[in-house]
Amino acid sequence: MEPGSFVRVASVSEVRPGRGRAVRIGLREVGLYNVGGRIHAVDGACPHMRGPLTEGRLAGAEVTCPWHGWRFDVTTGACLDPARPWARIRVHDVRIDGGEVLVALRVPERSPPPDAGPLLRF
Repeated sequence: MEPGSFVRVASVSEVRPGRGRAVRIGLREVGLYNVGGRIHAVDGACPHMRGPLTEGRLAGAEVTCPWHGWRFDVTTGACLDPARPWARIRVHDVRIDGGEVLVALRVPERSPPPDAGPLLRF
């Protein structure tokens, strides 16, 4: 799958408010979240130890990893824990077409793997 190509992953009715839904696009698991009637798509694994974010608790736009409690904003990908400002989850583009959810994977040109932690320079 080409980065930036939209693919159908679910119908809007399958992405219930306040819950995560895991879908697969190629080899990547993506989490879909309905926040206030708007669908958001992010990588489905926590950058800490690859915990399943879609199994975590969603409160507003905040999802909590069920394994170790890391918290992320599903609208921006930012980690909400002040001690981990470097931790992020990748946010993907979403389009709604005729009641169907389409997602295009966003793959940055140069980024460390999600579990790499902070970049240390000496």
